Amino acid sequence: MSIEIDWLAFVGVFVAALIGAGLVVTFYAVGLRLLVRGGRAPVVGPAEFTDAITIVTDKEIRRAEKAAAKAAKRSELTPAQRRLALMGAYACFVLCGAAVVAGVLIIVIGH
Repeated sequence: MSIEIDWLAFVGVFVAALIGAGLVVTFYAVGLRLLVRGGRAPVVGPAEFTDAITIVTDKEIRRAEKAAAKAAKRSELTPAQRRLALMGAYACFVLCGAAVVAGVLIIVIGH
């Protein structure tokens, strides 16, 4: 019994995975950057676990929310530019999701 590996197919899958991961990360990063420039900085409260090393207080959470609101206020973009940045951000997130769905479809249908 002999096992043969199609190295060309292996390299093809590797390159496709590398490009796909790069696209997902790039679309997400650009989308997040545009979201912040559009004045919608995402503030996520830290999760508290029972075995957490550090406990985040309510005061720290309020301070982070205040800093995000302050950063959103001092944006030098006009309202039209903010809307355009938000639309670009949402488009990037859609493209990020489309890249993930396309990868899953390629795996499911192409295999």
